[in-house]
Amino acid sequence: MVHIRFLGAARTVTGSKFHVSVGDFAVMVDCGMFQGLKELREQNWRPLSVDVPAVSYILLTHGHLDHVGYLPRMLKQGFKGRVLGTAPTLAITRIILRDSAKIHEEEAEKANKEGYSKHHPALPFYTLEEAEAVMERFDSVPLDEWQELHDDVAVKWTYNGHILGATYLILKIGGKQYVFSGDIGRPDDLLLRDPEYPKWADYLFMESTYGDRTHPEEDVENTLITLAQETIRERGTLLIPSFAVERLQMLMLILWRLYQKNRIPGIPIFIDSPMGTDVLSVFREYKAWHRIPDADLKAMCRHMTLVSSYRDTWKTIDDPRPKIVVAGSGMLSGGRILTYLTRTLEKKNTTILLVGYQAEGTRGRKLLDGEGRIRIFGKEYDVEARVVHLESLSAHADRNELLTWLGNIRNIPEKVFLIHGEQAAMEGLKAGIEEEYGWSVILPSLEETVSLV
Repeated sequence: MVHIRFLGAARTVTGSKFHVSVGDFAVMVDCGMFQGLKELREQNWRPLSVDVPAVSYILLTHGHLDHVGYLPRMLKQGFKGRVLGTAPTLAITRIILRDSAKIHEEEAEKANKEGYSKHHPALPFYTLEEAEAVMERFDSVPLDEWQELHDDVAVKWTYNGHILGATYLILKIGGKQYVFSGDIGRPDDLLLRDPEYPKWADYLFMESTYGDRTHPEEDVENTLITLAQETIRERGTLLIPSFAVERLQMLMLILWRLYQKNRIPGIPIFIDSPMGTDVLSVFREYKAWHRIPDADLKAMCRHMTLVSSYRDTWKTIDDPRPKIVVAGSGMLSGGRILTYLTRTLEKKNTTILLVGYQAEGTRGRKLLDGEGRIRIFGKEYDVEARVVHLESLSAHADRNELLTWLGNIRNIPEKVFLIHGEQAAMEGLKAGIEEEYGWSVILPSLEETVSLV
């Protein structure tokens, strides 16, 4: 009997954590933190409802915060095992955890100094020291090779697109295969190879982020050209909140190639994401994992201003020239983009270009939904800036691409569990799978445990 407890990403997009136990042996698949809605974020502060010291391994599908951001908290709860993932996933996870820890520390310090937190004192979710401690437990694994974890328990990681290092993984327990999709990438991606497909799944745990819709056909280049021209004409700022991994590098490449082809003018471009800049070094190290030619990687970095210090963030804000600023975080849940917003959100010559998924409860979703006031660092700001959305730059497969990903599975899975999606997305994908394949599909709830034979 295999018991699986859904500790996150159940009827929500964030907080991916799945506890898998057989007998007295236990692992976790992913270890992410919740983002977005307050009631979800509050879950981050509660101890997990499982025996953490009994977890022998944490198996990572990829390095995004909603899949790895809870790792330092595991140590506080007694985790003594190992964290396994591909080499680029672990490299990205190190960058993300360090950056996240610094942000947690800075925000706690700012909240205490300015007195806008309800907690006295406000504490960081975890510290840099705690992040460094969990990294000592990292072990890299190769692609497509079974790793024995325990008696009759093995695991294998397979390339899945999405971001650098991302995989789906197969847990083989007692001869049955439990497939965890992680986040599934898109075909014909500018940066990455097409995702590979599973051939067999007795039980499938599948993301459903865009399960109810397809990505629109958008002319990304022409949109960027138009926005750059309008920004120059209005002497304003084009702000692009961006995820530091994959999306930021994709934007840099697109903007560089447009400039190279004389399709956008020489408008100053600032990349203000220390984490994203660090991720560029991972792209340089793991060239076999992506498609960016080395010459383009170097040229686009030379062409743009890579902002490092927070002092340079303020210099960029004070720069009177029309400009493009790409900064983290992608859902406006933290990072330096918030500082830019405090100075530009109430200006009509600011354009905010949203280029990724915006989870419920995040500032990005509120802007997308047309809210007129946004709260940042304890203060309310009127939204005078124009908000534009480009969905087609998403690193997540859409409904049709998710259904295609299932197409090479040769057997009929006993059960398909849809995870990592909001209610409408899960229900949409459930209907699509039942109609196209006739498989049994379940939408698990947060903290639910299923027992499988």
